Amino acid sequence: MKRHAKDLPKIIDLPKLRNRVRVFRDRAAAGQVLAGMLKEYRGSDALVMGVPAGGMAVAVELARELRLPLDIAVVSKITLPWNSEAGYGAVAFDGTVMLNEALLSRLNLSDQDIRTGIKKTEEKVSRRVAMFRGNRPLPDFKEPVLLVDDGLASGFTLRVAIKALRRNGAANVILAVPTAHSESVERILEEVDAIYCPNLRGGPSFAVADAYEQWSDLDEQKVLGLLEELKKPNNEGA
Repeated sequence: MKRHAKDLPKIIDLPKLRNRVRVFRDRAAAGQVLAGMLKEYRGSDALVMGVPAGGMAVAVELARELRLPLDIAVVSKITLPWNSEAGYGAVAFDGTVMLNEALLSRLNLSDQDIRTGIKKTEEKVSRRVAMFRGNRPLPDFKEPVLLVDDGLASGFTLRVAIKALRRNGAANVILAVPTAHSESVERILEEVDAIYCPNLRGGPSFAVADAYEQWSDLDEQKVLGLLEELKKPNNEGA
């Protein structure tokens, strides 16, 4: 089953969850809510692409519930030398690099600092691709791609993932995130065919974690464990 952009509203949310916090028990529960919103894709030819690390816990549940194949869209932000939580760009699984030029213009980073940051992030992405995907070639992306993360704050890393998918032939990219800042959704809207987000929130401050009752960072071993769990015979995902 193929869905075309002209057949889809651009933003699909759940009005009862707007501007609320602590609406999901955890990432798996958020994946189940998204699966309910995307139920027309159940058993179709669509492909779920999860963004590690946190997005994989949502994507695994979505793929399981909808009986869809699962793959991984590795993307990582290029972090500041003095703050590993803040980024000024991102690198995607195919080598796509995007820099946040507006932010860079306000930072006192040298060209060497930027080159070093890009190289370090490229190495991280290459290592994660090898760890999570091995030598498997990329899918052909002919069918709809459901790109999944655990939330959308600024949206910059997801924009890089979308750009990489488009560069590799994805004609129909549907973003599925449990929670997102409404202004960031508007900025990313023209880059995808539709956005499914049950928990849209506005306001001056936004944290992805605020949508969840249980929240913790996921490491690489946890992601590998989620993938192994999905492969067990009693699961009907990928």
